[in-house]
Formats: sequence, C-alpha cells, structure tokens
Amino acid sequence: MTIEIDDGSGFCHGVTRAINKAEEELHRGEPLYCLGDIVHNGKECRRLEQMGLHTIGHDEFDRLHDAQVLLRAHGEPPSTYLQARKNNIRLIDATCPVVLHLQQRIRAEYESGGRSGKQIVIFGKPGHAEVLGLVGQTAGNAIVIENIEDASRLDFSRNISLYSQTTKPLAQFLQIVDYIKEHIAPEATFTFADTVCRQVANRMPHIQKFAARHDVILFVSGRKSSNGRVLFSECRRVNPASYMVDSPEEIDLRWFKGKESVGICGATSTPKWLMEQCAEHIKNANL
Repeated sequence: MTIEIDDGSGFCHGVTRAINKAEEELHRGEPLYCLGDIVHNGKECRRLEQMGLHTIGHDEFDRLHDAQVLLRAHGEPPSTYLQARKNNIRLIDATCPVVLHLQQRIRAEYESGGRSGKQIVIFGKPGHAEVLGLVGQTAGNAIVIENIEDASRLDFSRNISLYSQTTKPLAQFLQIVDYIKEHIAPEATFTFADTVCRQVANRMPHIQKFAARHDVILFVSGRKSSNGRVLFSECRRVNPASYMVDSPEEIDLRWFKGKESVGICGATSTPKWLMEQCAEHIKNANL
C-alpha cells in the first residue's frame, strides 16, 4: 500500500508567519501570551504551550497589564489595540497581510459612507475570529451573512457593499453575489469585492484531484477549523472513503483493509509534522 502526503496541504502563509513570530519571541525567554488559539489545531497549540506560550481570552486580556501579547493571523478589531495601549501591553501583531488589507478596505468604506445609508455586508461565519475583527472596523454595524437565506433578509432598497471572509469558499461567495444582483432595487447600488484568499481558494480544486486519485483519504484537521470542515466535506464528496482525524490515535486501521493507496491531506491550520506522524502510524501497522 502506498501513502502520499499532499504537498499542497498544511499551514497557509498567514499561519506560518504567526507561528514563526511566536517561536522567535519564545526563544528570547520572555513570557508571551496569545490572544486566542494561535491556530485551530490542538496539537500545534500544545506544542507551542510547551515552549512557553500562554493562550488567553479577551476577558483575561482586558485584565492583563505590562505584558507582551501576540495577535494571531485572524486579526483583531480596533478595540483590542485601544485596550492594549490602556494596559501598557506590547502587541506582536501577526495579523495575516491578506486579512489586514481587508480590514483596511472595510474601515475606509465605512468611514467614507458606510456610516449612513449603505449596508456593509460580510459573507462569513458569525462569531469567527476574523469576522469579529472585520465587523469591528465598522463599529459593529456591518451585517454578517452565511448563506442565501441570510442574504434574503437584507434591505434591497438600500445600497449594499459586500465583502467575504478570506477563508470562505469562492463558489458560495459568487452565489451570494448573483442573488443580490437579482434582488437589488433599480435605485440602489451594489458593489462587491472578492476578498477570498487565493491560497485558500486554490486548495479546493487541488484537493479534489488529490482525493480522486487515492483509494482512501485521511484528512487531518482540528475540529475547530472551519476551513478544515469545508475541505473535508469536498474530499468526502469526491471520495466517500474519506475520514477526518485530529491525531494518529484516532486512525482506524480497518479503513485501509484491501486498499492500495492512501492520501493524507489537511487544512490550512494542519501542521505538516502531524500529517507525517499519521503516515508513520499507518506504515508501522504493516498493513
């Protein structure tokens, strides 16, 4: 049986940059906090915690003083930066450049006209860290929609400006665009910006081909990863013999009985070392 690890899977540039920044600071030996999980993968979070990284929530952040805190790739709303200045917190900003650019675009649109009349709409997952940071650029006034049903509740008599969370599927974003185009009133304007990260979007067609050429697909991902859920769903659509695991311990060797090839892939939050551990686990089973 052959085992192939997908060379297109693993950390995206934004996550890699955040982890590199964390490791650089930790090597200096000073206490370092991270606001939220640095990546949606429990194994990688624990590895960094063993190096000295302390993960905190916003409540703890608000009470923290005279410390250094890493902002992960997802980005943060302006209120986080204000609180840091108030509490004398040194921020190590690892916001993904793609997310940062999107934040700046939304804030500029809000300040130039989105405060009145125009609806700034974000296609994304409500409550997701990146989405909270985007909504924060509009003082909480942006409207978050996740599907066509949500879009149907927009006020089509008013101007609409649409953006997308960077990790949402491009095809779904374009469906939302088409729906709004069909329903917007003649007197209203509709503008949209395709802000889906291409490094993430390009993984969909790549992983479709990868899943199709193997007998069994082992998808390695943390349960919190929304990107992981989307990619795994596509793997399973292409290849029903697809299984998601968070660690080698979750692998059921019966999945590979009588199979000739196994493909191992993962989310943008899945470390390569974890996929390699899963491959070694299968190899050592001598199937």
